[in-house]
Amino acid sequence: MAGGMGGGWSKQGSGVPLSERVRSGAPARPPVASLGDPCPARHCWVADAVDRHGAKRPGLLVEWRQAADGWEGRVVYVVQLRPDAWQLVEEWVPAALLTPS
Repeated sequence: MAGGMGGGWSKQGSGVPLSERVRSGAPARPPVASLGDPCPARHCWVADAVDRHGAKRPGLLVEWRQAADGWEGRVVYVVQLRPDAWQLVEEWVPAALLTPS
């Protein structure tokens, strides 16, 4: 499960805080699941969702990859298409737009 106010991705604090992963300089590595937790998925908040409502959307981070501009996370979340219609979205999102929940 995701960590709390500590800024890491795990309750044990073994994840790398988001602020350290998006800084320029030497390439940072994304957080890794703890040895006791084989599931790589983590809860997160997605900024700048594709519905452009300006609200952060809760998401599920399922994978990391190194892109030309830095790390990206593959995230699944929902967006509001119309006042009463929501759609599931899966996309690669820059790490700067992801916050641990």
